[in-house]
Amino acid sequence: MAGLGNLSLFGHGETPRSPLAARLAALAAQGVYFGTSSWKYEGWLGQIYSPERYATRGRFSRKKFEAECLAEYAETFPAVCGDFSFYQFPSAAYWARLFAGVPESLKFAFKVPEEITVRTWPVHARYGQRGGKENEAFLDAGLFAELFLRQLEPYRERVGALIFEFGTFSKRHYESVAPFAAGLDGFLGRLPPGWRYSVEIRNKEFLEPAYFDTLRAYNTAHVFNSWTRMPELGDQAAIDDAFTADFVVSRALLSHGRSYEQAVERFQPYDHVQIENPGARDALRKLAERSRTEGQIAFLFVNNRLEGNAPLTVQAIVEED
Repeated sequence: MAGLGNLSLFGHGETPRSPLAARLAALAAQGVYFGTSSWKYEGWLGQIYSPERYATRGRFSRKKFEAECLAEYAETFPAVCGDFSFYQFPSAAYWARLFAGVPESLKFAFKVPEEITVRTWPVHARYGQRGGKENEAFLDAGLFAELFLRQLEPYRERVGALIFEFGTFSKRHYESVAPFAAGLDGFLGRLPPGWRYSVEIRNKEFLEPAYFDTLRAYNTAHVFNSWTRMPELGDQAAIDDAFTADFVVSRALLSHGRSYEQAVERFQPYDHVQIENPGARDALRKLAERSRTEGQIAFLFVNNRLEGNAPLTVQAIVEED
């Protein structure tokens, strides 16, 4: 990809804000949207964020930063993935505040609440008495439409993609991909049209024709995901059947074999790249180039826990080889 060289993320002068911002804006104009998974990271101060912008009485205010930093994020990145919505059905008031605080050009991807995608609630303090019990709302299309889509409807044009993230299913839930694909088929067939839906799975054995065919039937994208127990991004992207929609979604989350907990412990506070992942970088470049060649829109997101600092990873991806 035409590149940026070894540049700091901040630029100087008026417009563009930085060379990285200019490069990402050029790619977005071609339908390739790079962004990060979430955005409230103090480790990005001095890179993406200006510390003085969040000062109150001469001191850095975390409250001000968390409330306002997305607007500054949008000065560099054209898209962002909201992970927060996985844990709740945000209210109409919440959505109104979120969208009002950023330019209309910023595209969002949102993880759908786990209330829809968890089959059995994990035994964990966060789930209280629900732990270990079957989730009665699993794949409830009506509940999803009423509590999630209805609140998002005023901002439909600003939503790039919606992501149904499914955790790893045990054999007691699904003996094979066939029953999962059948349940998914019934669910996707009941969803309201007009949104870009995508599915992220954590069972590598589900990467079979039955799964891909189900997604393709509803123009739903397979999320190319880099995760500890999934095949490498490049291996997923090498599966022709995995391109199941007229758009592409990818989330580079973790390096293969590294757990979430290990990545958090190693990489916090996410202020620099610590361990490069050349395979993931190359796969994202190829997904971007394929999308440009095919004339398809793409939403490509990078997490801090892939290498240690998502903005610098994105910069490396769009640099010239």
